[in-house]
Amino acid sequence: MDINALSLKELKDLQSQIAKAIVSYEDRKKKEALAELEDRARAMGFTLAELTGTPVTRKRAPASAKYANPDNTSETWSGRGRKPRWFDAALKAGKSVDDLAI
Repeated sequence: MDINALSLKELKDLQSQIAKAIVSYEDRKKKEALAELEDRARAMGFTLAELTGTPVTRKRAPASAKYANPDNTSETWSGRGRKPRWFDAALKAGKSVDDLAI
């Protein structure tokens, strides 16, 4: 391939393709290395996380809804995080927390 004969657009397209190929290559190599290390650790009776001291993170299941907006029941809140505006507005309007419970 004679790159001197290419136009600017063709050169930029080629540059983009090369950058993508490099990232893809690096990702493949990292995955291969990780798989090899995990197999080696498993052969020795350990997990890779145990050997590296990496804490195992557990994902929490999404919280189920505990409260619903009486004006629009599609708006719900689990009781975690910041209170929604409709929740505060309902409390100020005289509703109790039990009134909003599902």
